[in-house]
Amino acid sequence: MNDRAPDDPPQDTDARSTDAREGGVQREDYARSAEDIARQRSIFDTRSIRQRLLPNENDLARRRAIMRSAKWVLPLTALVLLGSIAAWPAVERAVIMHRGTMAQMSHVRVKSGSMLNATYRGVDDHGHPFMVTASEARQISPERIDLTTPQADTLLGPGNWVYVTARNGVYIQHSQLLDLTQDVMLYRSDGTTMYSPTADIDMKHGVIVSDSWIHSEGPFGILDTQGTMLLIRDGIMQFRGPGRLILNTTHGGAANGPQAPAAPTMPGGGKR
Repeated sequence: MNDRAPDDPPQDTDARSTDAREGGVQREDYARSAEDIARQRSIFDTRSIRQRLLPNENDLARRRAIMRSAKWVLPLTALVLLGSIAAWPAVERAVIMHRGTMAQMSHVRVKSGSMLNATYRGVDDHGHPFMVTASEARQISPERIDLTTPQADTLLGPGNWVYVTARNGVYIQHSQLLDLTQDVMLYRSDGTTMYSPTADIDMKHGVIVSDSWIHSEGPFGILDTQGTMLLIRDGIMQFRGPGRLILNTTHGGAANGPQAPAAPTMPGGGKR
């Protein structure tokens, strides 16, 4: 009979445990050299971990400098962004105006001291804008500009304007005087048309003067006269030479229509 209790552990298990503690039996995947064990233990060394985590004086100084710079850079960046948003409409208008100017300049050509498709703009003494254009402009002097097929357009008010054309002309730019010759034609927004061989126009004061004959037709009737002065804004014509006026008796000045020019007057208040 076997005197050993059945629950006693076998002797070979204790032997393997003893051999494992003594280094006799060991798994291959747990086999480590002394050098690997020392390296792995150094990783968990608390002193080395604390040494790596704590910044030194140079790192602290650099971080403080970054924080001080951020206190100024971030507000300045925000101000620049806000300023750009506020200034964007003005920038957009400038870009649009630049594009319009470039579009106009694309139609302007300079050839042998002259400029084709020239345009001159100004404002009269009442703040009304005017424009003088020509198919060709030649700079004769700092003041004088010779024009070919000049055209003058003056805005007198809402729905009220005057348009003048001729074959040739001379424009005194700084004085805003326009001297027109050959086939001068004036057209008003109320339907009045005037023809004359020559005419001098003061664009600044809105005055047209001619020493030649003038033929005019309009809602008021027909007028032939000589030596005429026309006040553009007031629609008043004065002449000192002989003249003939045929009034349109059926024209009484419609309530909704444009106002007809006043009847021409002779010096001293006479009418012809």
